[in-house]
Amino acid sequence: MVKFYITSSIPYVNASPHIGHALEYIQADVIARYHRLLGDKVTLGTGTDENSLKNVKAAEARHISTAELCAENSASFRKLAEKIGLSYGPFVRSSVKEEHWNGVYKLWEACKASGDLYRKKYKGLYCVGCEAFYTESELNEGKCPVHNTKPDDVDEENYFFKLSKYQNRIKNLIKSGEYKVLPEERQNEILSFVGSGLEDFSVSRSVKRAHGWGIPVPDDPEQIIYVWFDALAVYLTAAGYGKDEENFERTWPADMHVIGKDIIRFHAIYWPAILMSAGLATPKKLFVHGFLTVNGKKMSKSLGNVIDPIEVMEEYETDGLRYYLMRDISTFGDGNFSSEGIKDRYNKELVGDLGNLVNRVLTIAEKSGRAEFSGKAELDAELHLDDIKDKMKKDELHEALDKIMEFVRSCNAYVNMKEPWKKSGAELDSILYNLLESLRISAVLLYPFIPESSEKIARKIGTRIESIDDCRFRELFRGKLSRGELLFKKIE
Repeated sequence: MVKFYITSSIPYVNASPHIGHALEYIQADVIARYHRLLGDKVTLGTGTDENSLKNVKAAEARHISTAELCAENSASFRKLAEKIGLSYGPFVRSSVKEEHWNGVYKLWEACKASGDLYRKKYKGLYCVGCEAFYTESELNEGKCPVHNTKPDDVDEENYFFKLSKYQNRIKNLIKSGEYKVLPEERQNEILSFVGSGLEDFSVSRSVKRAHGWGIPVPDDPEQIIYVWFDALAVYLTAAGYGKDEENFERTWPADMHVIGKDIIRFHAIYWPAILMSAGLATPKKLFVHGFLTVNGKKMSKSLGNVIDPIEVMEEYETDGLRYYLMRDISTFGDGNFSSEGIKDRYNKELVGDLGNLVNRVLTIAEKSGRAEFSGKAELDAELHLDDIKDKMKKDELHEALDKIMEFVRSCNAYVNMKEPWKKSGAELDSILYNLLESLRISAVLLYPFIPESSEKIARKIGTRIESIDDCRFRELFRGKLSRGELLFKKIE
């Protein structure tokens, strides 16, 4: 069994999760579930980034302690992860000593032993929203290009990491594909940035600026470890680094990190350099998704258009949201969430195409009074399977789902063409064989995307979802048919 370690990014907990977080969780979960169908031993690691200055400021604004805010909002992220069906294992809260701190200390000491940490005075422009320093040339009219806010002037003595030392190694790592960045345009963006020259970066803050919150630098009580050095280490501690070395040896390196495009530099440049310094293997792939707008506008509290994914799932259920985001949003590009869009996709495709197919086939099959059917394969499941596996191998989730639904639509067209309600005997037997085998295969193919609904389909026809290798027509369909309630109900 091949191991596959995938992670979502580790979100800040300065606020409750929004629809963008749901998109990333779903993408990571689709990939994880698909690799389980391939037979891989999958670990999906996630957690929350709690030692940042923006969390401190959010807590101050609410007149509660940072610990209270982190506990409250990390619980919200865990609730979303569970509600959305994220099939995760470890969930690491970076502020919890027992879960994370020993691994951070171990990483720090390893980089220090390599001679890559040093202390110096520094002046710079710091965006709390990004938790990152910017140069004047990177600002947009003096403001952060992401948050459109004026950065803070910082003048203090910090520890720095020798990033410049690793410039050529990072360039070769990415250019060779050893650490593959998806999509290609993001990889080119990173290579261009690396080519312009890398500068050492700060990996600590003063206790004063950090408001005393975070992981102290070993043997230096005046300094707190920089949030990104700490947060990136969650990928290690989730695998057992610093607490379960046997599990870490089995799990690391990460086969894939799933992140948003706003944090690509930290993951594509800083992270592999830190790992090289510590003598650890670098990740294999960086999957970079885009941003979501809402009804064509950027999400903003002031506009009142921040979408709570939990509320969406209360109306459309978990699979309704999962399907819409995977179906409507290009895998690596920006996308738009709209109430009209999700309703249209749900009613036309989940209710009208998939749900209608399941109901039609089972209605006719149950009337036959049988549960075994044989015949000649007439639907091109194998052709679709090859296309789908190719898309999934390239991590083109949106395109793979489109191919799956193309197969579902071809099954509906087959029903209309064959008119099984007019047939009997061996002819009806062959038609139902084709349709029930197609439902069985569709349940497997759709499982990574809409797992609850796929399992319902499998139960309705008395089969099980186990492996992608099951997605070819068998000589005989054998199941236990139970139509039961409709798979999806139209939303008015």
